[in-house]
Amino acid sequence: MSQSLFEKVWKAHSVRQLANGQTQLLIGTHLIHEVTSPQAFGMLRDLGLKVKFPHRTFATVDHIVPTKNQVEPFEDSLAQEMIQALRKNCAEFGVKFFDIGSGGQGIVHVVGPEQGITQPGTTIACGDSHTATHGAFGAIAFGIGTTQIRDVLATQTMALSKFKVRRINVDGALKPGVYAKDVILHIIKLLGAKGGIGYAYEYGGSVFDQFSMEERMTVCNMSIEGGARCGYVNPDEKTFAYLKDRPYSPRGAEWDAAVASWKAMASDPDCRYDDVVNIRAEDIAPSVTWGISPDHGIFVNETIPSPADAADEEGRKSIEEALEYMKLEAGAPIAGTPVDVCFIGSCTNGRLSDFRETAKYLKGHKVAKGVTAIAVPGSEIVDHLCRQEGIDKIFSEAGFEWRGAGCSMCLAMNPDKLVGDQLCASSSNRNFKGRQGSPVGRTVLMSPVMVAAAAVTGVISDARTVFDLEEVAAA
Repeated sequence: MSQSLFEKVWKAHSVRQLANGQTQLLIGTHLIHEVTSPQAFGMLRDLGLKVKFPHRTFATVDHIVPTKNQVEPFEDSLAQEMIQALRKNCAEFGVKFFDIGSGGQGIVHVVGPEQGITQPGTTIACGDSHTATHGAFGAIAFGIGTTQIRDVLATQTMALSKFKVRRINVDGALKPGVYAKDVILHIIKLLGAKGGIGYAYEYGGSVFDQFSMEERMTVCNMSIEGGARCGYVNPDEKTFAYLKDRPYSPRGAEWDAAVASWKAMASDPDCRYDDVVNIRAEDIAPSVTWGISPDHGIFVNETIPSPADAADEEGRKSIEEALEYMKLEAGAPIAGTPVDVCFIGSCTNGRLSDFRETAKYLKGHKVAKGVTAIAVPGSEIVDHLCRQEGIDKIFSEAGFEWRGAGCSMCLAMNPDKLVGDQLCASSSNRNFKGRQGSPVGRTVLMSPVMVAAAAVTGVISDARTVFDLEEVAAA
């Protein structure tokens, strides 16, 4: 019987059916960080338990890491306590830890793939909602809570209800200046922030076939913002090429066997899905959010919605609340809105390709007066590679501050925070109220190249015009 990748992976990792209808699911790979793991380790100690399979758990520090000055002790005493607790827990329980200065530290969803820990055909869990990122490799990856972290540490399993599967096809050719970030913002706008509840999203079509692995990661990363528990792309030759010779990838004959197994996990061509959505790539333009939910998105050349445009009372109230918080005017163009801060980084868009692409257009430009601009690599490896290629200098010469690796201003559990009602053009994944550290701070999500365009103009701008992207593509 034909099956989707989700069904194959779920079946391969099912231990048993529980009395409440859930599945006891084996977790092939467990990723942890400093924020959600301390309590789980504390529970293990209270119960007198060990980590069941420590070689299947990997740790890094990312959320609380200061990116400007990483000399310890950190200025934030709580942050210092958290990193010390993670070091202690990993040492005591035999867990591999990518510490600051190790050369491998970084955001957990950047570290996993670049180390070859993230692999197709497996289940991956982490105490972080953006664990869906790892689905770009053909894995079923999802975020979990602290008690579930405890369960996975102690048993390598957890209880979970099976998801439905929605196939999202994006076919055609993206126009110049349209990136993976625009694709996922468009998908979320179309289907809604709650549209994926109960689903796993399988992404496919010619656009995903052409996407690099890092572009696929960007889309899968934000599946959770559309309500889906996970998102994935079927593994292919690009997947295998990316993973080959990574530190934790199989070698020799084991590699050949692994690739054969990974290929078999891909969805069968005639498998059945619970829902199918088809999108034309040509219909997608550079996108930005205007409100306080990731589905509050429009194209950069569109106007800000009005409460009168809402389909129902709930929608009207949502628009009114968003406009009031964001201090924006209904019916006004989003382009031209002044920005105070520009941030490029996060587990969504803090990879080498993000900085490479942005540097191509940023070179020779200067950040506008009065704008604070920061660039934060997603890992120490990304930082090292950017420095090798001189990318950090291009950003610095343009007026961006090049920082150390970490989550930074994505969620501001560190010194990188908005002040007052500053408006931030951000390449991150969430625009919730207070997300970037200030209870009245405002966030507008967009691609890294769009953030650069905002930085050099001082306002939300169409990067295609600012950087002559269409002429560059034509050349």
